[in-house]
Amino acid sequence: MNARFTTTRFGLIRHAQTTWNLEKRIQGRKDSPLTAEGKRRAVNWGKQLKKIKWNRILSSDTGRALQTAVLINAALRVPLDVDARLQEQDWGFWTGKREPDIRRDDSRKLKELTNLGWDFRPPGGESRREVWKRSDAALRAAADAWPGTAFLIVTHEGIIKSLIYHLSGRRFLPSDPPLVRPGHLHQLIFTPGRKEMKIERINALKLSS
Repeated sequence: MNARFTTTRFGLIRHAQTTWNLEKRIQGRKDSPLTAEGKRRAVNWGKQLKKIKWNRILSSDTGRALQTAVLINAALRVPLDVDARLQEQDWGFWTGKREPDIRRDDSRKLKELTNLGWDFRPPGGESRREVWKRSDAALRAAADAWPGTAFLIVTHEGIIKSLIYHLSGRRFLPSDPPLVRPGHLHQLIFTPGRKEMKIERINALKLSS
């Protein structure tokens, strides 16, 4: 195998439902447990994803993502690794707050920041551009370490959007039409010798509910 031109594939999915998801709280770098429904879905995703060839799972080290990965891997039975660079965007002082409360209490600030696109940075948090840089570095490092591998990446919405929006040339503005559907598998490919990451297919598979 010539690792220099060996294509590595990545399938990106978001973690299963958590208690803070139900409460519409921003989790960011903090964590909340999967709900019973979230655990059930993760188990079903494993059965569904088993129909696709995977060699390895790479997960965010955040509890909700790692628990989702472990439940999926009960069906896949492949090596599972974690990378902290796949953590969700740091939402700073807004972490733990409910989204409706932020829209009500900090609407002017939220609108101002959202209109910055890639430079959106929650107060005390990190920018979307920083999120893209670290998550892109994580995938490239995995491709260099295991060229030709089919990875299932279990991560967060902010990570998935940053990777796909950058490859799509999106500005990450509120006026942009929707692109990434929730609850779907998204596929990227990478050729190490060319240092090239590409989209293979967005919204490639709807995960079972």
